[in-house]
Amino acid sequence: MLTPRFFALSFLCPALFLVGAFFPAFTPIALVYGIGIIILAWLDRRSAGKADQFTVTREHDEKLSLGVQNKITVTITSRANHALEFSMRDEPPTLFTAPRHPQPGTLAPRLPISLVYYARPPRRGDFAFGNINLRWTGPLRLYTRQAVFPASRSVKVYPNLHEIKKYDLLVRRDQLVEMGLRNVRLRGEGTTFESLRDYTTDDPYRSINWKATARRGKPISTDYEPERSQRVVIALDVGRMMRSPIRITSPASDDEDTIEQFDMTKVDFVINSVLLFSYVATLKGDQVGLLVFADQVQQFIAPQAGRAHFQQLLEAMYALESQPVEADYSRALNYLHAHSKKRSLVVLFTDISGARASDMLLAHLPRLAPRHVPLLVTIRDPALDEQAKQSLEESSSVYRRAVAEQLLDERRLLLDNLAQRNVFTLDVDAQHLSMAVVNRYLQLKAKVLV
Repeated sequence: MLTPRFFALSFLCPALFLVGAFFPAFTPIALVYGIGIIILAWLDRRSAGKADQFTVTREHDEKLSLGVQNKITVTITSRANHALEFSMRDEPPTLFTAPRHPQPGTLAPRLPISLVYYARPPRRGDFAFGNINLRWTGPLRLYTRQAVFPASRSVKVYPNLHEIKKYDLLVRRDQLVEMGLRNVRLRGEGTTFESLRDYTTDDPYRSINWKATARRGKPISTDYEPERSQRVVIALDVGRMMRSPIRITSPASDDEDTIEQFDMTKVDFVINSVLLFSYVATLKGDQVGLLVFADQVQQFIAPQAGRAHFQQLLEAMYALESQPVEADYSRALNYLHAHSKKRSLVVLFTDISGARASDMLLAHLPRLAPRHVPLLVTIRDPALDEQAKQSLEESSSVYRRAVAEQLLDERRLLLDNLAQRNVFTLDVDAQHLSMAVVNRYLQLKAKVLV
């Protein structure tokens, strides 16, 4: 493919022929010039080389994470004897939010270059990358060659595994507060002995170990930690209301200041949160179970401990699909009541839109107490909060604000009624859901489950 530079130089040829019409001496010059340009373009095409001089590979995580930026790296190596200017365009899955424009660069001989971009999958499931397209020019930049490098590859999108990697890293650094986890360790709570330490003014008197105090001649406190091997059952609503999307504004990548908006369904936000929550509970030594329901109970995984069981939960959440039917809380909670006899923290993830759903929750969720500790987790839509706060400039905005305020009032009333009936509640927006759930779990584990 001839370049704009070739055509720009070629325009001089007809100009010379035009001058030759008045000054015949210019005609042979124009002819030689035109032939010379064609020969240079042919030589440039030959110098550019063929596609087999390149090695092109794509690298990314074996399992991509839902709703976050996944790093994709394309590495190109040239065996040419001179530097080459090029542009690369990858073919990420169509639904992914990813750059589609070519990425330029310069290839030095036998020195690999890595081009990085980020792709955000909007949902879980099986996807496929396409081929990698490469264009490069000859030394004179008169001719551009193009080739398609076969790189088709299927890829699986799982719930957000990035949060787990980040959690593990911050645990090793003792920096979990950077992730938004506040009450990771509550001194003095729990019943299992952990260690002795010097007494501080913030410690309750009941934490003083009087025998150790007498031996050491100074006040000594006992640290307790929450008991391990407690039971946690996650009840996940995958009914119709959980299919609705939520629009999120987020940085386009880890290295850029640009902002992008994307939509993700409520159930996918919840599954991301459930994944991190179940991972933290597994590390704490607790037994974690999963109940998935819509109008029927679709799946029940009995609570167990250990990393192998967490992998079973991960595979189950990868395959979950929401259903276009109303959730039946009575059927799900009755099933749980019959199949989970031991005391457990029951965490129900759902959406509470509608009077029917509210009435069913009020009728059935409090029945879990006092055998179990029920916690209702609902995901807030930021668009509803924005509508409730918008300025009243026209009649339509007055109507939208009134409806939004009514829905929020009904939501608060339901949560208050549940709280009065010994049901813990957590109502949080999508972007802060994961950390809020883990924080509440750690609080309840230390104070309520023991």
